[in-house]
Amino acid sequence: MVKLDKIYTRGGDKGQTSLVGGKRVSKNNDRIITCGNVDETNSIIGLAIISASPKIRKILLRIQNDLFDLGADIANPDEKDKSALRIISNQVNELERDIDDINSFLNNLSSFVLPGGSLTSSYLHLARTVCRRSERSFVKLADKYEANPCSLQYLNRLSDLLFVMARYENEKGKIDILWQPGGDRT
Repeated sequence: MVKLDKIYTRGGDKGQTSLVGGKRVSKNNDRIITCGNVDETNSIIGLAIISASPKIRKILLRIQNDLFDLGADIANPDEKDKSALRIISNQVNELERDIDDINSFLNNLSSFVLPGGSLTSSYLHLARTVCRRSERSFVKLADKYEANPCSLQYLNRLSDLLFVMARYENEKGKIDILWQPGGDRT
């Protein structure tokens, strides 16, 4: 368990922070940017939890813990560290089971879904878009450095899960707002 006895350290006052293992890097480092995007995803999920249905809330609480695992994974540049906390395939598989379960309650789509409907759905759509940004920043990181492929898979599945959850929270898709190509052009 992590013990935090002091919130401020002044260690980042010059734009640097530490990775797992103590290496100091710029706060603009690809790992730090990716961790920040994952943290932002997690924070928006926290907003969605406030009004989510019990079924979705339970899954989101598990995901919030997974996202802290993911942050620890990303912040550890030593891919050979056998004791490191890493995202594993079982966590990806769990997301896939959740997607299949929740999607079974939804009707097939006839158009793209616009973000909105209910407040919870809107937060889940926002979390999905920030999760996609997390995924893009992870790909940028992985283009330069070794990175856990399960972490990328996790982010990819998570954005899909957030999408089906958003539909579920829109009265199981009944109040989804569908895209109408061309809109009201006259």
